Amino acid sequence: MKDTRKKVMKTNETIPEKEFDTVKFFRAVKEKISKETQGMSFVEFKEYINKRKLKTNQ
Repeated sequence: MKDTRKKVMKTNETIPEKEFDTVKFFRAVKEKISKETQGMSFVEFKEYINKRKLKTNQ
């Protein structure tokens, strides 16, 4: 027979604080890039990206 009861999450458990908050980090990176590239033309933006992209072993 299938259990149809809803599972309830315990609310009295404490959630440990994260050492690294990914969302917070990437928001900060996005804001930094936005400030640095504000007002750039497409050509300037393309140069900006090409100077900063990761180099891969190919």
